[in-house]
Amino acid sequence: MRLPGPLVDADWLAANITSVEIADVRWSIPTGPKFDSFDEGHLPGAVFVDLDADLSDPPGPRGRHPLPPVDRFRRTISALGLGRRPTICYDDSSGATAARLWWMLDAIGHPVAVLDGGLATWTGPIEAGTGTFFERPTSDPATIGDPSVDDWPRQRVIEVEEISEHVGGGSALLDARSAERFRGEPNPVDPVAGHIPGGRSRPWTDNIDEGGIFRTPDQLRRELTALGLDGRREWLASCGSGVTACHNLLAARIAGLGDGRLYAGSWSEWISDPSRPVEVGAAPAVTPPDNGGVA
Repeated sequence: MRLPGPLVDADWLAANITSVEIADVRWSIPTGPKFDSFDEGHLPGAVFVDLDADLSDPPGPRGRHPLPPVDRFRRTISALGLGRRPTICYDDSSGATAARLWWMLDAIGHPVAVLDGGLATWTGPIEAGTGTFFERPTSDPATIGDPSVDDWPRQRVIEVEEISEHVGGGSALLDARSAERFRGEPNPVDPVAGHIPGGRSRPWTDNIDEGGIFRTPDQLRRELTALGLDGRREWLASCGSGVTACHNLLAARIAGLGDGRLYAGSWSEWISDPSRPVEVGAAPAVTPPDNGGVA
Protein backbone atom coordinates (compact mmCIF):
# COMPACT_ATOMS: atom_id res chain seq x y z
CA MET A 1 0.00 0.00 0.00
CA ARG A 2 1.05 3.63 -0.45
CA LEU A 3 1.50 5.79 2.63
CA PRO A 4 -0.07 9.27 2.54
CA GLY A 5 3.19 10.95 3.60
CA PRO A 6 5.77 10.95 6.38
CA LEU A 7 2.98 11.39 8.96
CA VAL A 8 -0.25 9.50 9.55
CA ASP A 9 -2.95 10.24 12.09
CA ALA A 10 -4.69 7.79 14.39
CA ASP A 11 -7.81 7.59 12.21
CA TRP A 12 -5.77 6.61 9.17
CA LEU A 13 -3.88 4.01 11.18
CA ALA A 14 -7.07 2.50 12.60
CA ALA A 15 -8.46 2.14 9.08
CA ASN A 16 -5.27 0.55 7.71
CA ILE A 17 -3.88 -1.31 10.70
CA THR A 18 -3.89 -4.75 9.05
CA SER A 19 -1.91 -3.44 6.05
CA VAL A 20 1.05 -1.99 7.93
CA GLU A 21 3.60 -2.90 10.58
CA ILE A 22 3.77 -0.94 13.81
CA ALA A 23 6.95 -0.13 15.73
CA ASP A 24 6.89 1.16 19.31
CA VAL A 25 10.02 3.27 19.95
CA ARG A 26 9.31 4.58 23.43
CA TRP A 27 12.45 5.77 25.22
CA SER A 28 13.59 8.62 27.45
CA ILE A 29 16.87 9.88 28.88
CA PRO A 30 15.96 8.95 32.49
CA THR A 31 14.57 5.49 31.71
CA GLY A 32 16.19 4.32 28.50
CA PRO A 33 13.99 1.94 26.47
CA LYS A 34 10.51 1.68 27.98
CA PHE A 35 10.09 -2.08 27.99
CA ASP A 36 7.75 -2.01 30.98
CA SER A 37 5.48 0.57 29.37
CA PHE A 38 5.28 -1.58 26.25
CA ASP A 39 4.32 -4.66 28.27
CA GLU A 40 1.65 -2.68 30.10
CA GLY A 41 0.02 -1.54 26.88
CA HIS A 42 0.80 -0.81 23.23
CA LEU A 43 -0.91 -0.51 19.87
CA PRO A 44 -2.25 -3.83 18.57
CA GLY A 45 0.46 -5.79 16.78
CA ALA A 46 3.23 -3.39 17.68
CA VAL A 47 6.82 -4.58 17.95
CA PHE A 48 9.10 -2.92 20.48
CA VAL A 49 12.21 -1.33 18.97
CA ASP A 50 15.03 -0.52 21.38
CA LEU A 51 16.68 2.79 20.50
CA ASP A 52 19.87 1.83 22.32
CA ALA A 53 20.30 -1.74 21.04
CA ASP A 54 18.41 -1.84 17.75
CA LEU A 55 18.93 1.63 16.26
CA SER A 56 22.44 2.41 17.51
CA ASP A 57 25.93 1.03 17.77
CA PRO A 58 27.40 0.92 21.31
CA PRO A 59 28.20 4.36 22.77
CA GLY A 60 31.77 5.59 22.61
CA PRO A 61 33.88 8.28 20.92
CA ARG A 62 31.35 8.39 18.04
CA GLY A 63 28.64 9.51 20.47
CA ARG A 64 25.88 8.04 22.60
CA HIS A 65 23.81 6.73 19.68
CA PRO A 66 26.06 6.22 16.64
CA LEU A 67 24.42 4.72 13.58
CA PRO A 68 24.89 0.97 13.14
CA PRO A 69 26.04 -0.35 9.76
CA VAL A 70 23.18 -0.66 7.29
CA ASP A 71 23.56 -4.44 7.00
CA ARG A 72 23.26 -4.89 10.77
CA PHE A 73 20.25 -2.57 10.86
CA ARG A 74 18.55 -4.64 8.15
CA ARG A 75 19.24 -7.85 10.08
CA THR A 76 17.80 -6.27 13.23
CA ILE A 77 14.65 -5.15 11.47
CA SER A 78 14.27 -8.63 9.99
CA ALA A 79 14.72 -10.32 13.37
CA LEU A 80 12.01 -8.08 14.83
CA GLY A 81 9.60 -9.27 12.16
CA LEU A 82 9.48 -5.89 10.43
CA GLY A 83 10.33 -4.94 6.86
CA ARG A 84 7.66 -6.80 4.89
CA ARG A 85 5.09 -4.00 4.81
CA PRO A 86 5.10 -0.22 5.31
CA THR A 87 6.08 0.65 8.87
CA ILE A 88 4.34 3.09 11.20
CA CYS A 89 6.46 4.17 14.17
CA TYR A 90 5.26 5.83 17.33
CA ASP A 91 6.37 6.81 20.83
CA ASP A 92 4.94 8.74 23.77
CA SER A 93 6.94 11.90 23.09
CA SER A 94 5.41 13.35 19.89
CA GLY A 95 7.91 11.62 17.62
CA ALA A 96 11.09 12.56 19.48
CA THR A 97 12.44 9.00 19.27
CA ALA A 98 10.15 7.50 16.61
CA ALA A 99 11.67 9.94 14.13
CA ARG A 100 15.02 8.15 14.45
CA LEU A 101 13.51 4.90 13.14
CA TRP A 102 11.61 6.88 10.50
CA TRP A 103 14.86 8.42 9.28
CA MET A 104 16.76 5.12 9.21
CA LEU A 105 14.09 3.22 7.28
CA ASP A 106 13.49 6.13 4.92
CA ALA A 107 17.23 6.43 4.24
CA ILE A 108 17.39 2.85 2.97
CA GLY A 109 14.21 3.20 0.92
CA HIS A 110 11.63 1.38 3.08
CA PRO A 111 8.15 3.00 3.22
CA VAL A 112 7.65 4.46 6.69
CA ALA A 113 5.67 7.13 8.53
CA VAL A 114 5.36 8.47 12.07
CA LEU A 115 2.08 8.44 14.00
CA ASP A 116 1.40 12.14 14.51
CA GLY A 117 1.00 12.83 18.22
CA GLY A 118 2.05 9.32 19.15
CA LEU A 119 0.36 7.00 21.61
CA ALA A 120 -1.66 9.81 23.19
CA THR A 121 -3.77 10.17 20.03
CA TRP A 122 -4.74 6.50 19.82
CA THR A 123 -8.30 5.79 20.97
CA GLY A 124 -8.56 2.22 19.70
CA PRO A 125 -7.80 -1.03 21.51
CA ILE A 126 -4.60 -1.49 23.48
CA GLU A 127 -2.69 -4.76 23.66
CA ALA A 128 -0.61 -5.94 26.62
CA GLY A 129 2.35 -8.31 26.76
CA THR A 130 4.28 -9.32 23.66
CA GLY A 131 1.20 -9.19 21.46
CA THR A 132 -0.31 -11.70 19.04
CA PHE A 133 -2.25 -9.47 16.67
CA PHE A 134 -0.09 -10.41 13.68
CA GLU A 135 2.07 -13.35 12.81
CA ARG A 136 5.59 -12.06 12.34
CA PRO A 137 7.52 -14.17 9.85
CA THR A 138 11.16 -13.23 9.56
CA SER A 139 11.79 -11.16 6.46
CA ASP A 140 14.83 -11.47 4.22
CA PRO A 141 17.16 -8.60 5.21
CA ALA A 142 18.20 -8.18 1.57
CA THR A 143 14.63 -7.26 0.62
CA ILE A 144 14.19 -4.47 3.19
CA GLY A 145 14.27 -1.14 1.42
CA ASP A 146 16.38 -0.57 -1.67
CA PRO A 147 18.87 -3.45 -1.96
CA SER A 148 21.36 -1.18 -3.74
CA VAL A 149 21.74 0.91 -0.55
CA ASP A 150 24.57 -0.80 1.33
CA ASP A 151 25.69 2.18 3.41
CA TRP A 152 23.99 5.27 4.80
CA PRO A 153 23.62 7.53 1.73
CA ARG A 154 26.27 10.23 1.66
CA GLN A 155 23.70 12.88 0.86
CA ARG A 156 21.82 11.97 4.05
CA VAL A 157 24.66 11.91 6.60
CA ILE A 158 27.68 14.03 7.52
CA GLU A 159 30.76 13.07 9.54
CA VAL A 160 32.42 15.03 12.32
CA GLU A 161 35.48 15.95 10.26
CA GLU A 162 33.25 17.64 7.65
CA ILE A 163 31.19 19.81 10.00
CA SER A 164 33.37 22.90 10.38
CA GLU A 165 34.06 23.19 6.66
CA HIS A 166 30.41 22.86 5.69
CA VAL A 167 29.13 25.25 8.36
CA GLY A 168 31.88 27.70 7.46
CA GLY A 169 30.77 27.40 3.84
CA GLY A 170 27.24 28.49 4.69
CA SER A 171 25.40 25.25 5.47
CA ALA A 172 22.82 25.79 8.21
CA LEU A 173 23.34 23.51 11.21
CA LEU A 174 20.14 23.13 13.24
CA ASP A 175 20.53 21.90 16.82
CA ALA A 176 17.42 20.12 18.13
CA ARG A 177 18.34 20.28 21.84
CA SER A 178 16.57 22.66 24.17
CA ALA A 179 17.50 26.32 23.90
CA GLU A 180 19.01 26.15 27.40
CA ARG A 181 21.36 23.30 26.46
CA PHE A 182 22.24 25.08 23.21
CA ARG A 183 23.17 28.25 25.10
CA GLY A 184 25.46 26.26 27.38
CA GLU A 185 23.54 26.37 30.62
CA PRO A 186 24.67 23.59 32.98
CA ASN A 187 22.55 20.47 32.69
CA PRO A 188 22.80 16.79 33.68
CA VAL A 189 23.01 15.51 30.09
CA ASP A 190 25.95 17.35 28.53
CA PRO A 191 29.30 16.91 30.32
CA VAL A 192 30.51 19.92 28.32
CA ALA A 193 27.96 22.70 27.87
CA GLY A 194 27.50 24.72 24.69
CA HIS A 195 27.07 24.07 20.99
CA ILE A 196 28.99 23.54 17.76
CA PRO A 197 30.30 26.89 16.47
CA GLY A 198 27.96 28.29 13.84
CA GLY A 199 25.02 26.16 14.96
CA ARG A 200 21.48 27.51 15.09
CA SER A 201 19.00 26.55 17.80
CA ARG A 202 15.88 24.72 16.66
CA PRO A 203 14.51 22.74 19.62
CA TRP A 204 12.55 19.75 18.32
CA THR A 205 9.67 20.82 20.55
CA ASP A 206 9.18 23.87 18.30
CA ASN A 207 7.92 21.48 15.61
CA ILE A 208 4.80 20.53 17.58
CA ASP A 209 1.82 22.38 18.99
CA GLU A 210 0.48 22.37 22.54
CA GLY A 211 -1.27 19.06 21.91
CA GLY A 212 1.88 17.32 20.69
CA ILE A 213 0.82 17.37 17.02
CA PHE A 214 3.16 18.54 14.27
CA ARG A 215 2.57 22.11 13.19
CA THR A 216 1.19 22.69 9.72
CA PRO A 217 3.52 22.47 6.72
CA ASP A 218 3.11 26.22 6.14
CA GLN A 219 4.06 27.10 9.69
CA LEU A 220 7.03 24.75 9.70
CA ARG A 221 8.15 26.17 6.37
CA ARG A 222 8.05 29.76 7.66
CA GLU A 223 9.96 28.94 10.82
CA LEU A 224 12.61 26.76 9.17
CA THR A 225 13.10 29.23 6.34
CA ALA A 226 13.81 31.89 8.97
CA LEU A 227 16.66 29.65 10.17
CA GLY A 228 18.26 29.44 6.75
CA LEU A 229 16.59 26.52 4.99
CA ASP A 230 15.44 27.25 1.47
CA GLY A 231 14.72 23.86 -0.09
CA ARG A 232 17.80 24.04 -2.30
CA ARG A 233 20.97 24.44 -0.25
CA GLU A 234 22.49 21.79 1.97
CA TRP A 235 21.65 21.90 5.66
CA LEU A 236 22.73 19.79 8.63
CA ALA A 237 20.84 18.34 11.60
CA SER A 238 22.36 17.85 15.04
CA CYS A 239 21.24 17.34 18.65
CA GLY A 240 22.68 15.57 21.69
CA SER A 241 23.23 12.15 20.14
CA GLY A 242 21.59 12.03 16.72
CA VAL A 243 18.05 11.18 17.87
CA THR A 244 15.92 14.34 18.12
CA ALA A 245 17.89 15.75 15.17
CA CYS A 246 15.73 13.36 13.14
CA HIS A 247 12.65 15.24 14.36
CA ASN A 248 13.96 18.36 12.61
CA LEU A 249 14.70 16.28 9.51
CA LEU A 250 11.12 15.01 9.59
CA ALA A 251 9.78 18.55 10.08
CA ALA A 252 11.71 19.78 7.05
CA ARG A 253 10.33 16.90 4.96
CA ILE A 254 6.80 17.82 6.06
CA ALA A 255 7.49 21.45 5.18
CA GLY A 256 8.71 20.53 1.70
CA LEU A 257 12.18 21.89 2.35
CA GLY A 258 14.14 18.83 1.33
CA ASP A 259 16.34 16.40 3.19
CA GLY A 260 19.12 17.64 5.42
CA ARG A 261 22.16 15.60 6.42
CA LEU A 262 22.13 13.93 9.83
CA TYR A 263 25.16 14.42 12.05
CA ALA A 264 24.58 11.20 13.98
CA GLY A 265 27.39 11.74 16.48
CA SER A 266 26.08 15.19 17.30
CA TRP A 267 27.13 16.99 20.49
CA SER A 268 28.08 13.78 22.32
CA GLU A 269 30.68 13.00 19.64
CA TRP A 270 31.78 16.61 19.15
CA ILE A 271 32.83 17.00 22.78
CA SER A 272 34.64 13.64 22.91
CA ASP A 273 37.68 15.45 21.48
CA PRO A 274 38.62 18.41 23.72
CA SER A 275 40.43 20.10 20.83
CA ARG A 276 37.15 20.81 19.04
CA PRO A 277 35.86 24.34 19.60
CA VAL A 278 32.77 25.06 21.67
CA GLU A 279 30.46 28.06 21.58
CA VAL A 280 28.12 29.25 24.30
CA GLY A 281 25.30 31.76 24.28
CA ALA A 282 22.48 32.33 21.84
CA ALA A 283 23.20 32.14 18.15
CA PRO A 284 23.11 35.41 16.19
CA ALA A 285 20.00 36.19 14.18
CA VAL A 286 19.82 34.65 10.72
CA THR A 287 18.90 36.53 7.57
CA PRO A 288 16.43 34.28 5.76
CA PRO A 289 17.70 33.25 2.32
CA ASP A 290 16.23 34.66 -0.84
CA ASN A 291 14.54 31.53 -2.11
CA GLY A 292 13.62 32.97 -5.45
CA GLY A 293 9.96 32.28 -4.87
CA VAL A 294 10.52 28.64 -3.89
CA ALA A 295 8.18 27.82 -0.99
